[in-house]
Amino acid sequence: MLKARLLTAIVLLLIFVPVTLFAPLGVFGALIGFVVVFAAWEWARLLKFGGNFAIGYALLTAVLVLLGARALPLDTPGLYRAAALFWVLAVPFAFVRRPTLAAGGWRAFLLLAGIVLFNACWHALVTARAHGVPFVLSLLLLVWLADIGAYFAGRRFGRRKLAVTISPGKTWEGAIGGWLLAIVVALLAIVAHPFDPAAPTFYELLAAQRGIAVALLTLTVLVIFSVLGDLFESLLKRQAGVKDSSALLPGHGGVLDRIDALLPVLPIAMLFVH
Repeated sequence: MLKARLLTAIVLLLIFVPVTLFAPLGVFGALIGFVVVFAAWEWARLLKFGGNFAIGYALLTAVLVLLGARALPLDTPGLYRAAALFWVLAVPFAFVRRPTLAAGGWRAFLLLAGIVLFNACWHALVTARAHGVPFVLSLLLLVWLADIGAYFAGRRFGRRKLAVTISPGKTWEGAIGGWLLAIVVALLAIVAHPFDPAAPTFYELLAAQRGIAVALLTLTVLVIFSVLGDLFESLLKRQAGVKDSSALLPGHGGVLDRIDALLPVLPIAMLFVH
């Protein structure tokens, strides 16, 4: 398992790092489109659609992402707001009421919502890359640091369960540790690095537009939504009776397992700096 995990990680890095750092924006957009199509396939499977339907849903998502890329402006606040409403309203409701997500009206709603979420994710990430490599990397780093910090803080200090019936391994101490790591790194980036309007990081642009205090509060909100994204996918998997969203990435699970925290953070982050 460890060997498969390492090999998969190496392959992914060899693909994504050069494309993110050096490829033209169109090539980067094509790669992200490839990712969200597989995520859409997994989304349909978690809603207990299999076989041809899941494939058809993924292909429909691909077509709509392509049409959206051609018809909509790259930075699309209306699309980001639609995605944000899902994370602000529908997801907390699902946590509280615990409906059966893969049945009835919720199933149909989540199929439609998925198309919006994946389109918003694509537009937000490609727009972030258009702001520059430092911008997109710093935005991704916010989510990665929150996840890494939560893992190590949870292992060392974790006592109180965050959502025991959804994801028993997550703790409040882990979530706070992840938030602290992300905030400290962002604050260091804001204070230590001169603001370059030609190639800002996400943190620097946020601080330049809104001030450091509001920037840190905004980053806190984004970390909270990264946790919500992770927990919502965990709820989907728990109701579907699976451990991973798929086995597409040996040793890592599925594509959704890798981007679940990014799905809410990306469009909401772009709303804050629009």
